[in-house]
Amino acid sequence: MRTPPRWRSVLAPAAMAAALAAAALASTGSALADDHAPPHSPYPAKPAQAPAPAHGPQPAYPAKPGHPEKPGQPVHPAKPEYPAKPEQPVHPAKPEHPVKPEQPAHPAKPVNPEYPAKPAHPEKPAYPAKPAKPEQPSKPAYPAKPEYPAKPAYPAKPAKPEYPAKPAYPAKPAKPEYPAKPAYPAKPAKPEYPAKPAYPAKPAKPEYPAKPAYPAKPAKPEYPAKPAYPAKPAKPELPSKPAYPAKPAKPDYPAKPELPSKPAYPAKPAKPAHPEKPAYPAKPAKPEQPSKPAYPAKPAKPEYPAKPSKPERPSKPVYPAKPSKPEHPSKPAYPSKPAKPEHPSKPAKPDHPSKPAHPSKPDHPEKPAHPDKPSKGEHKGKGGHDGHDE
Repeated sequence: MRTPPRWRSVLAPAAMAAALAAAALASTGSALADDHAPPHSPYPAKPAQAPAPAHGPQPAYPAKPGHPEKPGQPVHPAKPEYPAKPEQPVHPAKPEHPVKPEQPAHPAKPVNPEYPAKPAHPEKPAYPAKPAKPEQPSKPAYPAKPEYPAKPAYPAKPAKPEYPAKPAYPAKPAKPEYPAKPAYPAKPAKPEYPAKPAYPAKPAKPEYPAKPAYPAKPAKPEYPAKPAYPAKPAKPELPSKPAYPAKPAKPDYPAKPELPSKPAYPAKPAKPAHPEKPAYPAKPAKPEQPSKPAYPAKPAKPEYPAKPSKPERPSKPVYPAKPSKPEHPSKPAYPSKPAKPEHPSKPAKPDHPSKPAHPSKPDHPEKPAHPDKPSKGEHKGKGGHDGHDE
C-alpha cells in the first residue's frame, strides 16, 4: 500500500517528534536505572526481526488545478447612527420596617445521677493444643511430552505490477483585471433629529467582464490489464499428532486426626441494678407573650414619573444584489477497474486425534462431626453473652 505525498509530508514531522520523545524518555530512564539496576533480565530477549523490504521508486503526483476564485462581494453602505436612549427616572427610597420584641428564656434541665461500675468478666480457659498434621505423599513424575514435526515453508508471493504515470494538467488562463470602482460622493452634514436628510443617488455599478472558457481536460489513459497471478502450491498434509501417555494414579492421602473438644465457658456475674432516675421538675408556666405592637401605617408609594418614549429607528438602506457564481466544468467519467483474479481454495485440514480421557479422582475421606459446635439457631451475641435487657 502506497501513501500519498500529502500524507508523507505529515508523517515525516510526526515520526521525528516520536523519535525525539523516545530519546528523551530513554535518557531519563537510563539516568534513573543506574541507581536501581536489576542484576539480570527476568525474561529472555526477543528475537531480531527481519528488515522490511524496500519499496521501488514511486512517481510524483502532478499538482492538482485549483478552483476558480469567487467574485468579490459588493461593499455594504454605511448604516446611519441611532439616536441615544433617554435616561431612566430615579425610584424613591422605601420606608424602614419596625423592630420585633424579644422572646422569654427557657428553664434549665436537671442533672442525671451517675451509673454504678460494671463487674469484671472472668478469664477464658486456655484452648488445648492441636495435633500435628501427617506428612503428604510426594507426587509422581509426569512423562515428557512428544515433539511436534516442523512446518513446511510457504511459497513466495508474486511481485506487484507498477501503475502508469498520470498525465500533466494544462495551465490555467490568467484572471482579467477588474475596472476601478468610482468614488462615492461625500455625505452632507446631518441636521438635528428627527429631520433626516435625503440620501444622494448612488452611482451605477459597472458590469463585470466575461470570464474566458476553461480548456477541456485531457482524457485519462486506460490502465493496463493486470498479469495473471500464478497458482498457489497445494499445502502439504500435516503429520498425525502422537498420542499422550497415560497419567499415573494419585496416591491415597492419610486421614486427618480428630480435633479435641472445646472447654466450657464459666458463668457470667449478674449485673447490678440501675438507680432510679429523679423525677423531671415541672416546667414553669410559659409567660404570656406580650401583644405585638401595631405596625405603623406604610406610607403610600409615590407616583413614578412616566418613562420617555423611544425614538423611531431609521430604516435600513437597500443592499445591492450579489453576482451569480460561475458554473464548474463537469468531471470526466472514470474508467472501470479490472476485476481481481480469484484466489485458489485452501486444502482441507486433517482431523485432530481425540484427547485421552483423564482418570477419575479418588473420593475424599469423610470428616468427623463436631458435637459441641452450636447450631445456627442457638447463636448468641458478640463475645459469647446474651443481649442486653432493655
